[in-house]
Amino acid sequence: MLNPAMVREATRLTRAGQLVEATAVLQRMLRGDGGPAATRGNAVPVERARLEPPTLELKANVVEERKSGPSTQATPAKRHKASAPFGGIKDLSGFSLPGLVGRAPLSKADIAPDGTRFVSATFTNAAGSRTYKLFIPNRADGGPRPLIVMLHGCTQSPDDFAAGTRMNFLADERNCFVVYPEQPRGANHAKCWNWFRTGDQRRDSGEPSLIAGITRQIMREHPIDPKRVYVAGLSAGGAAAAIMGATYPDLYAAIGIHSGLACGAASDLPSALAAMQRGSAGPIGTARAWVPTIVFHGDRDTTVHPSNADRILRGPDDDASLRTKILRGRVPEGHAYTRTILTDGGGLDMSEHWSVHGAAHAWSGGSPAGSYTDPRGPDATREMLRFFLEHSLALRGE
Repeated sequence: MLNPAMVREATRLTRAGQLVEATAVLQRMLRGDGGPAATRGNAVPVERARLEPPTLELKANVVEERKSGPSTQATPAKRHKASAPFGGIKDLSGFSLPGLVGRAPLSKADIAPDGTRFVSATFTNAAGSRTYKLFIPNRADGGPRPLIVMLHGCTQSPDDFAAGTRMNFLADERNCFVVYPEQPRGANHAKCWNWFRTGDQRRDSGEPSLIAGITRQIMREHPIDPKRVYVAGLSAGGAAAAIMGATYPDLYAAIGIHSGLACGAASDLPSALAAMQRGSAGPIGTARAWVPTIVFHGDRDTTVHPSNADRILRGPDDDASLRTKILRGRVPEGHAYTRTILTDGGGLDMSEHWSVHGAAHAWSGGSPAGSYTDPRGPDATREMLRFFLEHSLALRGE
């Protein structure tokens, strides 16, 4: 329940630059506590296994296949309650993630394979300017190539996100370009994409215009297939990827969202924190063409409630012409998962929902060289890339 007096107080504190205090007020409001201000807590870090991510050939069994209807996604396991959720400035910006203090510096071998290039550039338009890093595969010449846009999470950088997801290594195998736009601290103190601001949820406005502008700049300057351009992200970047799919369905052939929220899940800070803690209950987005979507979410995620994954996929769930297939499996010595697939009449997967059991707020199957990864989960990078390359705008008649 929103308390108008507490919202006004949080707004006053924010304008006065007292961001931690404003966050504490919003926390108390969401808990239904109108008492004295809580002292600042520290977000509980996601522990990452110190193992090199194995290359896995995942196998799963079909356990159910039926016509589309009400969701049959397995109910998430009971979530561990963090001792101090949303306890700092990073949470005011949208997502609670542990800091990078004490992590070893990244080496070039962590980020991209030998013989490839990872170059920096800048894009500027009326909404501002953003730097980005572009991965150029070994075999960049010889015809138009796919492009994947990767949107990092809070506190991350392009190098960190590339190392954690290992997208550059798999993209090189499939001869794809990959671009990593970077959110500066000047736009958000915690380097989060501002997914919860209405001005950053519209086509040709704010951050969506910058991300689309970077995409188009690369398409002009490099041999990119305009029918095979995709966007994916983690956490705040996942929410931004959902916005890009909703606002630019003519630009992106498919989207990937890891531990994120749907476009329109929030319109301000109170609704953002409510959606993260309990899932969004309001209307999602606007009428639009459906973009094929693959979602990964840990069912023990205490930063972004797992029910947000269902909200992202609500569009195709309502299409009675789609068939539902449910697969269950387990990574050897790792997490079990449930994979729910919606296919059209021609057998093409229109959406996939990977619910990773026991996983928290981290990139599934990622490398510990990067931040916020869980090497014990199914390989989200490999599965997203596989899903992307099954789709093109040509298949949608665009």
